[in-house]
Amino acid sequence: MLKGIDPLLVPDLLAELARMGHGDTVALVDRNFPAHSHARTVIELPQADVQQALAALLSVLPLDRYDAPAVVHMLTDEGAESPATPAARELWRAVEGFEVSEAGVDRHVQFYELSRAARVTVRTGETLPYACYLLTKGTL
Repeated sequence: MLKGIDPLLVPDLLAELARMGHGDTVALVDRNFPAHSHARTVIELPQADVQQALAALLSVLPLDRYDAPAVVHMLTDEGAESPATPAARELWRAVEGFEVSEAGVDRHVQFYELSRAARVTVRTGETLPYACYLLTKGTL
C-alpha cells in the first residue's frame, strides 16, 4: 500500500499510467464494453463504478489542455449522452479547474475505433449504459 494513493490505482494500472506520455489515452469503460477484444492492456476494476475510477485516475493523470478533445465520450445509439456523463463532466471540470474540451462520438463508428489506440483500458463494474470515456493525458 502507498500512502495518499487511491486504492483503485492498483500496481498494474499505476505502471501503465506512468508509461503514458502526452497525447496517450486511457479508456475508462463500463462493464458491458468489449474490452478484451478492443484493447492491448485491460485492467479490471469490477468493484468500482465509472465515477470512482475517474476520480482515482484524475488524482494522478492530468488531462490535455492543448489537443482537443481531451475527453471523448460514447453516445447512445440514439445520439444522446450516457446517464453517467453529466456527473463525470462535473468531476473532470472540478478536478482540472479549467473547461475541458470534449466530444461525444458514435459507439460503433468512432468510439470502438478510437479505443483500440488507448494505451490501457480500465473496465469498471459500472451498470449505467454507454458510460465509456477516452481520457487524453496532458502535461504538468
